[in-house]
Amino acid sequence: MDTLLIDDDSIGVFLTERLLKREGFAENISAYPSAEEALAFLRDALPEELPQVIFLDLNMPVMDGWDFLEALKPYENQLLGHCHIFILTSSLAHSDTDRIHEFPLVAGLIHKPLDSIQIQSVRAQVEAASYGEE
Repeated sequence: MDTLLIDDDSIGVFLTERLLKREGFAENISAYPSAEEALAFLRDALPEELPQVIFLDLNMPVMDGWDFLEALKPYENQLLGHCHIFILTSSLAHSDTDRIHEFPLVAGLIHKPLDSIQIQSVRAQVEAASYGEE
C-alpha cells in the first residue's frame, strides 16, 4: 500500500516507518515533517498517484492536522474511497474523537505509538473498503 506519513516528530516517523515495513504494510512510504509539504504533494498527486493510506499527526506547528483536513475539503470527492486518513495522536481528548466525524476522509483515530495490532486493523479496514468499491 502506498502510504503517506505526516508527522513533525522525526523519531516517531523513523519508528513508524520501521514498523510499517516490518509488518509488510507499505510498499512505498513518503514522510513529510509538515502538513504544508504533504498538502503540496497531494495537490500534485491528484488524482493519479494518491496514497491509499495517510497517517496524520494532529499536533504540528504552523498547520496542524485539523487545518490539513480543512485544506483537503475542496478535494474530498477526488479522495473519498481512494485515500484513507488515520489520525495519529497522543491526546486522549474526547473532543478529538468527536471532531473526526466532521471529516468524511478520516477513517479512524489511532493513539500513539502505532503497534502491530493497529496496523493489521488499518490493513483490514482499507482492504474491506477497497473490496466494497468493486
